[in-house]
Amino acid sequence: MRRIYDYECSNGHVVERFAELSDRDLPCKLCGEVSTRLVSYAGPVLDPVSGDFPSATRRWALNRQQKIKAERKTAESHGLAD
Repeated sequence: MRRIYDYECSNGHVVERFAELSDRDLPCKLCGEVSTRLVSYAGPVLDPVSGDFPSATRRWALNRQQKIKAERKTAESHGLAD
C-alpha cells in the first residue's frame, strides 16, 4: 500500500514522497542523494473545551441543531409553540 512519507537527505532537503511501506531509502528529488524516511508526527488535535476531536464536536453540534429544529417544527404543527 502506497502512502505519503517524509524523506530527508544528507543535504537537509525534506520532501514528501508517495512510497511503499518497504521504501526506507529513496533518491532525493532535489539533489539525487540518498534520503531516509522520517518518523512523522501524527498530530491529532483535540478541542480545548470538550477534550474531543473538533470534527466530533462539530458533528454533535450540527445534529443537536437539527434535532432542536425538528422538535420546534413538530411543536408548531401541534399548536404547542413557545
